Amino acid sequence: MAKQQTPPQQYTPDWLASLDGRTSVRQVLNRRHSDLCADLGGFAVLSYQQRALVDRAIFLQYHLEIEEQKLATGGEFDSGRWVQACNSLSGIFKTLGLKRQAREVTMADIVGSAAK
Repeated sequence: MAKQQTPPQQYTPDWLASLDGRTSVRQVLNRRHSDLCADLGGFAVLSYQQRALVDRAIFLQYHLEIEEQKLATGGEFDSGRWVQACNSLSGIFKTLGLKRQAREVTMADIVGSAAK
């Protein structure tokens, strides 16, 4: 099955993996996903619940930006849908935490990064 070029309208658990990795959209979303996980202490330390919320946050952020582009270009903009998505994203970020979390670093991590 061919990979999608843009995220789906409806959330599915594998939505990010379903995107074609060669597209700029997928690359930007991957970077955001990695950045958010890093801010929470790293993907390896996140619980299942946190990983699920990270996926949903990235999904909502993408769709909010699409709606904002529609507004900016005079397209059909649903303010109620935008407010609902914005409130949901805000709630997810509050649940995850708005401050960066320190990541546990081992001697092996330090040696491995120095070797690169």
